[in-house]
Amino acid sequence: MKLYFSRFAFVLIVSGAIALAQPPQGQGPGPGGPPPGGFGGPGGHETPPPPHASRPPMERSLPPGTWWRNPDMVQKLGIDSDQQKKIEDVFQQHRLKLVDLDATLKKEEIVLEPLMSADSPDETKTLAQIDKVAQARAELEKANARFLFAIRRVLTPDQWKKLQELARPAGGPPPGRGGGGR
Repeated sequence: MKLYFSRFAFVLIVSGAIALAQPPQGQGPGPGGPPPGGFGGPGGHETPPPPHASRPPMERSLPPGTWWRNPDMVQKLGIDSDQQKKIEDVFQQHRLKLVDLDATLKKEEIVLEPLMSADSPDETKTLAQIDKVAQARAELEKANARFLFAIRRVLTPDQWKKLQELARPAGGPPPGRGGGGR
């Protein structure tokens, strides 16, 4: 009987940890989703973004979507055509890597599912697979940060400040500082 409760407690704890690592239902992709800028819609910026608070900290510093293609944003920020081209180049350079890393994360999560739902889960195999999921998620987050740093290097300090102001939810804290993130 004691062994039964130990197994039950283990499955319950690990299941809870995995559930907490997933984005809430109906909120679209979190860090494992498409990079900021989305890939849907003719202009890219038509893709509905994930909620601001569920996005990674660095990503919360930017408006969702391919904002550099939005004429209104370009005008507000004072971005010239050379900067637009450079940002678009950065986007294209990082896009495939981000898609690949997102796919790797999803594959590792799929491998984990049957391990978690087994009647008698193998603790060693399950914990090893959780490590693989965590590593895949970390690699995706780092690649996303590199992508966003590359975009930031194209902008002037004033443009970056304006962009952060435009990314801030109405009445919310500055991006990346207690914005109800993860």
